[in-house]
This record gives sequence, structure tokens and C-alpha cells, in this order.
Amino acid sequence: MPIARSPADLPDRDTVLSMSGLQFMQAILAGELAGPPIAQGMNFLLHTIGPGRAEFHGAPGFDHLNPVGGVHGGWYGTVLDSCMACAVMTTVPKGSVYTTLEYKINIVRAIPPGTAVIATGLVDHAGRSTGVASGRIEGTDGTLYATGSTTCLIMQIAKP
Repeated sequence: MPIARSPADLPDRDTVLSMSGLQFMQAILAGELAGPPIAQGMNFLLHTIGPGRAEFHGAPGFDHLNPVGGVHGGWYGTVLDSCMACAVMTTVPKGSVYTTLEYKINIVRAIPPGTAVIATGLVDHAGRSTGVASGRIEGTDGTLYATGSTTCLIMQIAKP
């Protein structure tokens, strides 16, 4: 999956609105559209996409540590926001987009820096104007590190 390196690499509005959210996410996974630049800085990538589901793989590194050497809570939040919101995106119809209204995370235990993790977002509700999803960050051994929940606003921009 290529990552956008400049604003010109990101898909334009017409491209985004020309496909359903699931088609859009599938195009990113297939490398037909560039992935978000934040993925590089946060060291995670989209791994699996399906209706109502998004999975990212990654590992926090030295650049993600707080002043006392633990993985910063913002890393957990960014990864959970990404997997949960992208799961909601898979339910968005053609001509619409989403934005995160709010999200909450619960850090269960510290992720040791360099530990490979899987972040999974699952849609709990997909309506006409809102989507609700939950998420989990787990180690490849199944260790639970964090959970989250989100509410996203779904906005129709153009008639499908």
C-alpha cells in the first residue's frame, strides 16, 4: 500500500465521492489509492478491510514514547480512531463521507515499544447519519492492550 507523500497524492473529492466507502477502503488496500500519510508517522498500515470491519497492523517505536519511556496514549488513540472510523467508512454509501464525532479509549496495559499489534474496528451500528464502532488493540499473541468506541457522523455530499 503506497502512502501519500504530498497533498497531490491524496485522492481528490470527486474520486472519493465516486465510490462507496467500502470500495474506497478496498482501493487503498489494493494500492490503487494512496494511504494516509499519518500511517507512516505512526507506524501502522491497513491490513484487512471488509463490510463493517477494518484491521490495521503496526508497532509503536521510539518515536511514539512519552517522556518516561512508555508508549504515548496518543498512539493508542490514533490507531483505534483509524481502525474504528475506517470500519464505519466501509458502510458509507457512494456520494457520502464520514468524520469522527467522538471517540474514547481504555488502555488496559502498556504496549512494550516494538511490539507488533493488531488493531481491529467493528461496526456496531451504521445508520443514515451516524455510525458507531468499537475497537481493540491486541498483540499477535492475543494480549489485550486497549479498547475503544467511536461515533462518526455520516454526511451525504452528492446524490449517489
